[in-house]
Amino acid sequence: MKITFKLFAMLTDYLPAPARAGNVMELEVPPGATIAQVVEQFALPPKLVHLVLVNGSYVAPEARRTHVLQEGDTLAIWPPIAGG
Repeated sequence: MKITFKLFAMLTDYLPAPARAGNVMELEVPPGATIAQVVEQFALPPKLVHLVLVNGSYVAPEARRTHVLQEGDTLAIWPPIAGG
């Protein structure tokens, strides 16, 4: 099944080169795939996976291993952002 996968800020470096400019790519995942499985597939460091949204809704850290993605979902991930 296909989902839309978006990474922001420094996490865009984990996307394939052609997807980095727009920070988004279509991703084929197996039925039953979870957020954690996608994070692991892209070798995202857990400490950098801060804000996670599926279709614009926040997914808490404790739910990311069990939240099953559906056909057409948009998974977006941001690292912690600091500034001043």
